[in-house]
Amino acid sequence: MSQTPTPTPTHTRTRTVLVLGARGRLGAATAAAFRAAGWRVLAQARRSDRNGGDGDSDWSRIDLPLQDTRRLAEAAAGASVVVYAVHPPYTDWDTQMLPLARDGMAVAEKLGATFMLPGNVYAFGEGMPDLLREDTPERPTTEKGRLRRQLEAELAERAVRTGLKSIVIRAGDFFGATEGTWIDLMIAKKLVSGCKLSYPGPADVPHGWAYLPDLARAFVALAERGDLPAHARLHFEGHTLTGEQLLDGLELAARDLGLVAPAKRITRSRMSWLPIRIAGLVVPMLRELARMSYLFRVPHGLDGRALSALAGPLPRTPLRDALRATVASLGHPASAPNTHPVGERA
Repeated sequence: MSQTPTPTPTHTRTRTVLVLGARGRLGAATAAAFRAAGWRVLAQARRSDRNGGDGDSDWSRIDLPLQDTRRLAEAAAGASVVVYAVHPPYTDWDTQMLPLARDGMAVAEKLGATFMLPGNVYAFGEGMPDLLREDTPERPTTEKGRLRRQLEAELAERAVRTGLKSIVIRAGDFFGATEGTWIDLMIAKKLVSGCKLSYPGPADVPHGWAYLPDLARAFVALAERGDLPAHARLHFEGHTLTGEQLLDGLELAARDLGLVAPAKRITRSRMSWLPIRIAGLVVPMLRELARMSYLFRVPHGLDGRALSALAGPLPRTPLRDALRATVASLGHPASAPNTHPVGERA
């Protein structure tokens, strides 16, 4: 009878992780998760941002550009894992996404470290099935999907050519107690101030979501294994929710927190993409968002069984608690603005 393998730590002494792009949403979450697991965290961050925890005394900040791979590797000497959490502007993927990722790979190669990459579902394209597995065929229908497919192919090739060990964890759209996500910038933007929710797709279509603290702990769980293949691609299950289920959860969270009175009616609407497409003729960011709008029309979720089989049982925050934490941060001055735009997954 098969049994779930027990995760094997890479070593018992203090381990060191380098987080590239630590001021972003995923970078901040992974830095916090590694620190909580007892790792020494080196946080590469070029600008101050509260999401990135630049002032956290538990983290050692490295203020060097990613392109300076030699000095960055020297400053991160001893790191056995590199988390690549760099997010180029959504409008600059064509020119920046692959070059920046290659710089990150070069740093990991110089360190002899495992390169960990947050993945997404872009490469599966508009014809993707409703449940995505690691062996689901990749048929990208957008330029961003083609770039993501090329990036993962390069990681597989480097595993053979240079010996770079890499792990890709694919996940759905991020959410959590942080700014710059679909939920705070669009879906629940007016939940507290105007008792309004707006969803960018049909209410009955399932969509993949990833609660950032849970996803970050999955990175740690895999980093602590010492028996993974040279290149692994795994799916993080997260939460698969229809638009209606998500809005129900957000409304319940707002009432749980007392941000919306029990008797107050919350109105719901479906966001129209037509004005965004029209405005996209002159506003590059809106054009890029509109090109990815199919993600809210095409049902999809991620099969996380392979990841769980490797890492063992993963912590999973109940959806009600995750959405409560998300809603609690809406509209609060203490939440620092994030420079990465909505629609930008890992």
